[in-house]
Amino acid sequence: MDGCVIIVEGKTDRERLLRVLAEPVTILCTWGTYSPEKGEELAMQTQDADEVYLFTDEDDSGKKLRAHLMEDLPHAAHLHTQKMYGEVANTPLNVLADILERAGFAIDPSHLELG
Repeated sequence: MDGCVIIVEGKTDRERLLRVLAEPVTILCTWGTYSPEKGEELAMQTQDADEVYLFTDEDDSGKKLRAHLMEDLPHAAHLHTQKMYGEVANTPLNVLADILERAGFAIDPSHLELG
């Protein structure tokens, strides 16, 4: 696997990111849970990636998941939604686009919500 990988918690997070990205990015879901086996599996799935990003929710469970993933993927970059939205899935598309664009991703402006 080459290119970029973003690790998110769930399917809705992945779908929202795919709506704003204008480039091929592999988005892996943890399904909101962590185990050492899952961490090892994610590390293996991302070992050939040029860049790996963690984009978990800003709630307690998302922060706990991020802490575990940091141990398995110490070189991963971190993306954060604003605390006011709490979850990636609740973050407006234009805000997600801004977060991703600041990280260097190409954005598809045709799907962005106004405001």
